[in-house]
Amino acid sequence: MAMHSREHLNAGDAVIIDCTHQCNVMVMDDANYHRYRRGDRVQFYGGGYRRLPAVIGVPSSGYWNVVLEAPAGARYGMRLRRR
Repeated sequence: MAMHSREHLNAGDAVIIDCTHQCNVMVMDDANYHRYRRGDRVQFYGGGYRRLPAVIGVPSSGYWNVVLEAPAGARYGMRLRRR
């Protein structure tokens, strides 16, 4: 199961993900999100998390795509910490 959200974030903001199971969290720009959708190799911030919540800092201002990959049945939530 994958969740996607596109947000305008500023440098120094943080994406905070909580999930009931270990999961993959990826924060990427639009070009990399399109590659992700095609199944191509992507560059992203984040990774695989066993300890949650995951806190991922945003490196620069602009639109960012947040992708959460979690097992079916997992409950999750996303919040943003604005600078």
